[in-house]
Parts: sequence; structure tokens; C-alpha cells
Amino acid sequence: MKKTIQLLKKHNELRVIETPLDIYLEIPHLAYAEVKKQDGGKAILFTNVVDKKRDKKFDEPVLMNLFGSYKRCELLFGRTIESVADEITKLLHMKPPSGFMDKISMAQDLFSLKNIFPKRLRGEGECQAIKYLDERVDLSQLPILTTWEQDGGPFITMGQVYTQSLDGEMVNLGMYRLQVYDKRHLGMHWQIHKDSSHFFDQYQKVGKKMPVTVAIGGNPLYTWCATAPLPYGVNELLMYGLITKQPAQLVKSLTNDLYIPKDVDYVIEGWVDSGVMKEEGPFGDHTGYYTLKESYPVMEVCAITTRKNPTFLATVVGKPPLEDKYMGWATGKIFFPLLKTTVPDLLDYHMPENAGFHNLILAKMQPLYKGHAKQFMHAFWGSGQMSFVKHAIFVDEKAPSLENYEAFAIYLLNRFTPKSMFITEGILDALDHSSDESLVGGKLGIDATVVNSVEAPNLLGDEELLNRVQELIPDAQALHQYMRKTNNPVTVITVNKTKSAKEYFDALVSLSTNIRIVVFVDAHSNDIDNAYMLIWRVTNNIDAQRDIFISGLMVGIDGTNKSKIDGFTREWPDDVVCTEDVLTQLKEKSVWDLEKTLQEKYQL
Repeated sequence: MKKTIQLLKKHNELRVIETPLDIYLEIPHLAYAEVKKQDGGKAILFTNVVDKKRDKKFDEPVLMNLFGSYKRCELLFGRTIESVADEITKLLHMKPPSGFMDKISMAQDLFSLKNIFPKRLRGEGECQAIKYLDERVDLSQLPILTTWEQDGGPFITMGQVYTQSLDGEMVNLGMYRLQVYDKRHLGMHWQIHKDSSHFFDQYQKVGKKMPVTVAIGGNPLYTWCATAPLPYGVNELLMYGLITKQPAQLVKSLTNDLYIPKDVDYVIEGWVDSGVMKEEGPFGDHTGYYTLKESYPVMEVCAITTRKNPTFLATVVGKPPLEDKYMGWATGKIFFPLLKTTVPDLLDYHMPENAGFHNLILAKMQPLYKGHAKQFMHAFWGSGQMSFVKHAIFVDEKAPSLENYEAFAIYLLNRFTPKSMFITEGILDALDHSSDESLVGGKLGIDATVVNSVEAPNLLGDEELLNRVQELIPDAQALHQYMRKTNNPVTVITVNKTKSAKEYFDALVSLSTNIRIVVFVDAHSNDIDNAYMLIWRVTNNIDAQRDIFISGLMVGIDGTNKSKIDGFTREWPDDVVCTEDVLTQLKEKSVWDLEKTLQEKYQL
């Protein structure tokens, strides 16, 4: 971390805040604002960290927004992201040498792979210089942040969670939020689909406690590796060796058999009793909504060790854009070659950050036969973490860049008809709140590789169309038509909802010559002219099986919050929003410098 901080300073990528700021809301709110700036702002080092509730000042600084720009990602990787992807591609396509020079080249490539594998060292590491054991264990001595007002408590947000299978043959490095219950206990939010959860099942079946060690800090690549979507049973630290050409050097935890990198800043060791579950949450998560209370395993901490003069690493999640925008960009580029082994005719893919990554994927492919795009949809929805994707749009090789959103939308809407859609059911991320039941819900695929030419509707002006809509739907408050020059303009209508959106859609069928795609959102929490946040809202809020309606060429999408009006029985979570009093305090301390236009655009 110290080397990382010096690297950031050298490249003018670090903002240092010396003003005393609280671990309760103040520090995370300021980091949340920083990442909203152009190009992700700067990494922030908080050097005067306090806990006002306990009248405590921490010795260590807190570092946030570390990965929050494309430039910083490549600085931390020490090389271009594309070069890592190229190396993986080369390994995947390695062929037997055809001549002497090929043999020499292959020997060099294979020799470099010797440094991929983590190396276990004898003795202790820098991370174990200072030890807190038995009664000295106290999580409150760490500057663990409470990010949002409705959060269930403080959460470790950038912990490297090290686990192993019951037989010890497989190890895993993951990143899961960790709720602090008290001095010695953490909530383990490993979702049911994660490797650590699979290991936990093994321990639970035999009634044994599961060893867990959580590390914080060290080389930033350890943290990124914890998010890497590698196949089950593959050690994520192999990616560290591949990227750096040096093996991760590991030392054994003091109180269990798990190994962690010797140079991390903090180590939290303990055991998870497979027979104990506890309510975890709420937590304002990267969906921009609070995830609700749910039972998860509990880790009893039996040791905390640190290096001398540690730096505490944390991230903040909420509404986009976030630090994970940039971490996700690196991950997408690096693991594209692995994805192509499943779908070789895939040319490119992109997950827009304002759709929360798993909520929407845009993909460019080379269609070779009828139904090829649908085959890709099934491949995506059955492939590792891609299986959590809710909405997938496929275009052919002639489509514009997937990151040129306007050109992409025009291309899509000019060849779209309702028959382009494929709606099915599959697994969902545990953070998804929109489906009628947790962990499973509707999936939408759109095949725009095929041209479906339709005539554009008879467009009216926004004001005239709103008047006609209000005659049919008195609850309608505002209306705006996007992409008016395409064959399928998108009409967004805000409503003060007293009926289900399906009833509103049915009432508008008489206007089908004027409307092609209609999206309903709630008036009280949406800006009709803010397309960025409307996409965030709608992709979060819809379950394709329930919330998409079709009448001829007209398609309706229900992006409203769901309730008993819709027959929805689950609790609907609140949006993540900053606490006004905290913003006022940060402004009074002259540390809040986010432009008002950005604060309003991203609905802080």
C-alpha cells in the first residue's frame, strides 16, 4: 500500500484529505462523490480518520477509490490491460512447435509460467508484525466504515476472503461484504452461487467449523484477483502471477491452515460455525438499492494481525458510476479470451455501468445461421458469472461500437420488432430485488443480428402525446420520447401509480399508431430527461417474464417500483441516497467539491 500511494502521488492520481472525517458516513460519502467526477476523479487518502461516536482517532489512514479510473487500473497492473488479455489468448491457442525456433519460443513462454503459482513461505510475514489474540481481538479498533444511513452497521468492503474446501485440495479467494456485528463477529455475505458458499456446504454436511481468513490491502492486485471470475476450484492468485511474472508469496495464518500474501496490511482470522446463521444487512449495494436483511453464516474472529503502519483499503458502492466500473472494465477485457472458448463467434461485449453490469450486456457476434444469437443467449446464461445477466442484446458484426451508445441504440431500434425478443427464466444475482422470488427470475434476450424492417409510427410532439395519454391514463405526469428518428421510438411516461402498469399499457393500445415502445416509471423518483439514470432504474426494476407486455408492434416495459398493486409480495428496497446533513457538514468543511450538475445527474 505504501508503494501504491507513492505511485499514485508520482502520477498525480492521489487526493489527500487531512481534515478530520468520520468513519460513519462522512468518509464514504466523500469517496462516493469523487468517483462521480470526470474520468473517476482521484484516489483519496484520508489521513485524519475518527469515530465520533466513540471519540476515537485512528492511527492509520483510509485509502478509497483506488481503482477508480482507467489510468489507475493500468498503473496498478503495471502493464496494459490488453497485454494481459493477449497473453491469455496466446496460452489458450498454444500449438505444438513446428520447428526449432518455435520450440525456443515455446520454451520461453512455458518457462515464464513457473512464476504463476503462489509460493508458500516458512515463518511469518510483514502482515503479522503486530498481533492481537484472544481477549485483545477487537474489530472496532479498525477504521471500518458505515457507508449508508440504513446500513445494518459497519462493513468491510474490500476484504480478500481466503477459504478452502473440506479436504484442503481447493482454495478460493473471493470478495464479499463483511458486516461487523461486534468485536469478534463478522457476517459472511457469500452468496449461494459463490465458491466459498460451496465450500461452506461441505463443512455444514459434516458439522465442522470452516476456517476463514480475511486480508485487507497489500498489493492492489490481490484485491482485483478476489473479483476475478475464474472457474470453480482455480486459485485466483494464479492471475497475480500471470500479470506480475512473480509468484504471490504466502504465509500461514496464525490460528488456521489458510495462507495469505505476506505483505497485506491486515489479517483477520477465524472460524465459521456451520450450524450458526445470523441476520445480515441491510446494505446499500452496487445495484443502487439496499439489499434486504437475510440470514448468512457468521465468522468468529480469533486473531487480528497487521503490518507496521498499515493502510486500510475500502470501497463505496451505490448508484453508478462507481469504482467497479473500472475494475469491471479490466475484468471484461482480460477474461474475454476465456469467454470466447464457449462462444467462439463472439466479437466483442460490453456491460454498461449504469445498468449495474449484470443487468445488461451488449454483445457483437458473427451470426452464421438462423437462431445463432439465441444459442449465444443460452451459452451466456449458463456460463459462470455470466449466468447472472438479466438482459442480453446481440448485434451482428456490422453494428457500431458497443460503447457508442447512441449509434448502438439507433442500430438496434431500426431492426427491432417484438419477435426479436426471447424471454425465459434463470438464476439471478442474490442482490436482485425485482423478481417475485429471490435468486430466480425472468431473462430477456434480443436478437438484433437479423433485420426486421418496420415502418416508424406516426409521431406526435411530447406535449400533444402527453395530453392524449392523460385522457387514457389520468395518473400520467410527464412524457418524453427518445430516439424519435428510429423505427421504434422509446416513450417514457412517469406515473403516480394507482394501478398496475399492465392496465396502463392496455389503456394505451388505442395509441399504437403513435407509440412503439413505452416505458413506465414512477414520477416521484425519476427525471424524465435523465436517460443515464432511467436505464439504471429500468434494468434494475424489471423482471422480463412479468414486466414486458406486447400488443402487435407495441411493447410495454414496467420500470416502476412493485407493490401489492402488482401482486408483488416481497419487500421492495429503498434507493441508496446520501444523508443531507452529512453533505452539509462536508461542504462546511470545504472538502465536498462535486459540481451540482453531477450531483443531480447521478441522483446522489
